[in-house]
Amino acid sequence: MLHINDLTYRIEGRPLFEGATAAIPSGHKVGLVGRNGAGKSTLLRLITGEIAPDEGSISIPKNARIGQVAQEAPGGPENLLDTVLAADTERTRLLAEAETATNPERISEIHLRLNDIDAHAAPARAATILAGLGFDETAQAQPCSAFSGGWRMRVALASVLFAAPDLLLLDEPTNYLDLEGVMWLENFLRSYPHTVIVVSHDRDILNSSMDAILHLENRKLTLYSGGYDKFEETRREQQRLQLKLKKKQDEMRRHMEAFVERFRAKATKARQAQSRLKALAKMQPIAAAVEEQVTPFRFPSPARPLGNPLIRIENAAVGYDPDKPVLRELNLRLDVDDRIALLGANGNGKSTLAKLLAGRLEPTVGHRRASKKLETGFFAQHQMDDLDPAKSPYDYIATLMDDATEAQKRAKLGQLGFGADKADTKCANLSGGEKARLLMALAAFGAPHLLILDEPTNHLDVDSREALIQGLNDYEGAVILISHDRHLIEACADRLWLVADGTAQPYDGDIASYRAQVTGPRPTAPASDRASATNSRRSREEDRRAAAARRAELAPLKKAIKQHEERMETLQAKLAKLDEKLADPALYDETPDKARDFARLRGELAKELEQAEEDWLAASEEYETAATMDAATSSA
Repeated sequence: MLHINDLTYRIEGRPLFEGATAAIPSGHKVGLVGRNGAGKSTLLRLITGEIAPDEGSISIPKNARIGQVAQEAPGGPENLLDTVLAADTERTRLLAEAETATNPERISEIHLRLNDIDAHAAPARAATILAGLGFDETAQAQPCSAFSGGWRMRVALASVLFAAPDLLLLDEPTNYLDLEGVMWLENFLRSYPHTVIVVSHDRDILNSSMDAILHLENRKLTLYSGGYDKFEETRREQQRLQLKLKKKQDEMRRHMEAFVERFRAKATKARQAQSRLKALAKMQPIAAAVEEQVTPFRFPSPARPLGNPLIRIENAAVGYDPDKPVLRELNLRLDVDDRIALLGANGNGKSTLAKLLAGRLEPTVGHRRASKKLETGFFAQHQMDDLDPAKSPYDYIATLMDDATEAQKRAKLGQLGFGADKADTKCANLSGGEKARLLMALAAFGAPHLLILDEPTNHLDVDSREALIQGLNDYEGAVILISHDRHLIEACADRLWLVADGTAQPYDGDIASYRAQVTGPRPTAPASDRASATNSRRSREEDRRAAAARRAELAPLKKAIKQHEERMETLQAKLAKLDEKLADPALYDETPDKARDFARLRGELAKELEQAEEDWLAASEEYETAATMDAATSSA
């Protein structure tokens, strides 16, 4: 279906592709993955012909229809259903011609073709796609102009899915979908009858809907069969073998170089030395597998934990108009060790509930009870638009660290992922992922007791999402998550709350049962299954308590490591001062007794430092062992 042959393309002299080659068979569903900025979106533009390669070619069968989501969302007076139906240009053209055609033969041809393309079932098919993306029957009859930009982008997605092109190109389609829409899209793509290429960082779509992964790395393209997990496993194995071969080759090279160096001047061995020199020249070096490191996300844990409950919502209603509450009859409790994900379609009130929990909205009825000492960190996707384009990450961090030295501010920025090359970059020139990282760092800067993240993954690549999961699991405060990334929810959340039908309440099932509820009818379970489901709920509650207990067990070990580090720093500072004094020759002439005392004290401090280092190493090993056992136990 698609052949990419020896493709080379440069932007302002910087190569994005160099001799890249790949072949995608017809009917394949392919996930295009790679680090942010690698050139994935550019490759889609090359495929559509929007831009031309510098060298090489991209070939697609003649007359093959290519479809992608329009860059500009529809916003006219046409209703949603008509907008989607208009995407099938052949059907639209034939229906218009049928209204005016007078030739009997042509009329017959038109109706035969309309029958071939199943034109009469098109309204039902379009309505089904719109419903899957969150538009009910009432919404489908409204004009596009009545919806916000994010919802209109869903209409654009519905249009291209309805048109059913031979080659469907989707660039991060989940960014403007909720969890329910993502689940529906996974099912749709899995049964799509033609070829699909999807740029995505969503592991679930890449695993459940794709049968191949096209990896863009080092300006080359490599096609792997299977979903993302299989791709990652295969790639790791290839890297392991490559590293093993490199070590073997390096050892052989060192041996040959040593032989040449030793015997090149010896007449009896000169010929053999020359032979090895030629072999060295012909030896193609095996490149080391150098992976771009992902800066971890660090969410400082609260220094002084509060007691339970952290927040209690009692008989509350909340909204933006006292007469029209978005949510009502809210009775919820949030504890200090809770990790909760909010489920529910967009527009049901998840963000409103998050603002209530954060104290940004007061209940119009009932009560929100929380400690006056409660500190909350809040990240919302729309806040990226509020960043001052003229400010840099340094400007924002410097405001929060008034009393810190320049070196301390720069060191903090480096920890947050903004090194010397990014610390002073204006926000206008930061990527979406960098802006999200900055906002999360600002939200968590004060070590809050509660961290609320509303769609944190939209601009993060797969590796950065994994780093976010690790950071959240290391954080010791409470977490509220709103996300369409199922992998993030399953990896971080211990409990689920469902926001639907004008209220919010704990959800007894898991993500798998919610998926079944959203994407298809749920059969009535027999009594034995219901008993099993009850046991499963109890098990999840036990797992939540166990996760909290594991965090509590690891906390003293982390504290011990920090204490040993502080002890080592103190001893090193004292030794540095003593060394400075002992380096003065006058000390030995003027006060030899003091010089002896300093030398003796230095020896004692050196022994203390050695013991502190051993204690630190032992504590680190104990923590790593406990953390490894914890991970193994929790995944078993």
